[in-house]
Amino acid sequence: MAAPEESVVHGSKAPGKAEAKDLPAVDRLLRLPAVAALIETQGHRLVADEARALLESLRPRVLAAELAREALAPEALAAALEARVQARLASRMRAVLNLTGTVIHTNLGRALLADSALQQLLTMMAGPNNLEYDLATGGRGDRDDLIEGLLCELTGAEAATVVNNNAAAVLLSIAALAAAHPGGREVIVSRGELVEIGGAFRMPDVMASAGATLVEVGTTNRTHARDYAGAINARTAMLMKVHTSNYQVQGFTAAVDEATLAPIAHEHGLPLVSDLGSGALVDLAQWGLPREPMPQEMLAAGVDVVTFSGDKLLGGPQAGLIVGRRDYIQRIRKFPMKRALRMSKLPLAALEATLRLYLRPDRLTRDLPTLRLLTRPLAEIEAQAQRLQPALAQALAPHYTVAVAPMLGQIGSGSLPVERLPSAGLTVAPVGVGKRGLGTALERLSVALRGLPLPVIGRIAEDRLWLDCRCLDQEAAFLAQLGPLSEALQG
Repeated sequence: MAAPEESVVHGSKAPGKAEAKDLPAVDRLLRLPAVAALIETQGHRLVADEARALLESLRPRVLAAELAREALAPEALAAALEARVQARLASRMRAVLNLTGTVIHTNLGRALLADSALQQLLTMMAGPNNLEYDLATGGRGDRDDLIEGLLCELTGAEAATVVNNNAAAVLLSIAALAAAHPGGREVIVSRGELVEIGGAFRMPDVMASAGATLVEVGTTNRTHARDYAGAINARTAMLMKVHTSNYQVQGFTAAVDEATLAPIAHEHGLPLVSDLGSGALVDLAQWGLPREPMPQEMLAAGVDVVTFSGDKLLGGPQAGLIVGRRDYIQRIRKFPMKRALRMSKLPLAALEATLRLYLRPDRLTRDLPTLRLLTRPLAEIEAQAQRLQPALAQALAPHYTVAVAPMLGQIGSGSLPVERLPSAGLTVAPVGVGKRGLGTALERLSVALRGLPLPVIGRIAEDRLWLDCRCLDQEAAFLAQLGPLSEALQG
């Protein structure tokens, strides 16, 4: 016969408010069978720390007569302690459902990795690997060698190197090439290309951080070849083009393309550097998407060094890729700053696997998640929205109505900012609230969606919550959460 569970509550079991004497000592709480089992799985130190914190959090409520005696019953305390331990151990980084309509969402992790990249990560992280070991010679290797051949094959570059993101690629390229110039460190850039990316990261600040002197030419909307040529002097270290991927200047405009600018730079023995930002490796127009300049086009036009991102249109992990002329890439690779910006083995393994997918370009829309989502047929998205509408409407009734609606999404992360992707999804509108209550009702729903085990992220606009279905791969997981969502809103 099992021994009765030790009580941690003093006095009688009469109903009423808990008193200070009802709070158990930490050691008595830890001796409860349920807590002992928790210690067995999670360790004594963590459980004991949380037990002390739990009792301390309850003490003011007990003294203020805010807590019922039942809240200090053994089973209640054990359950509360287990909840605290699980919350302490829970990951802060969580998977979410992206129903915002932005495919490459900076705040939601940008590009999704392909299955082959995920498998490569698991394989390489499970044991030792040849990160910096040359299997052919048995000597020390260079981690750039793992991807340089692929990058050169795909872009036509003479050499390539990688760092941890494209901002670092730009910073390193400017610093290395400007430092090598004997006359000075001036970098000539069109005024219309002095971009700012997320987090107030501005090209002029990058120049200053790299130890270069920015020289602006032209005007915001019009820059000509003569502007660059007229600004070159003995202190000029390089000419630079910056692709304005996160905005467009329209109307009365003029810009100098790379093919025109390259001879001007080379006539004076200067490198031409181009920052593409998003960096597509294939022509997106073949799938009906807007064209984005490609590294191989820039190199063919005479650009000496091209930088671009790995986790945007390329569809891989966060990385800054630098391709171009061998002598310039070698200078960049040997610059002391390179070591501080280098990629670790995790993203490097994922990048190699992602680049290998481009060797089979006819399979990209199947194998590369980012491209698959960007090219997902509109009819398929509409059909999914139609399937989901009845279930979501039932879960949200009677407080909200749900309708299928056409939508316009976007590529995201600064890629093709003015272009929109025809899509479809669900719009949710509150019922029975006035104009003043709309915001509160929509925010309540948005909070409930974000509080689900697999958080659902939409967007609020035009007095409705919009749930774009373009990126909804996990339809079954979405439907499985509608019951808990309904309960959360009823509570």
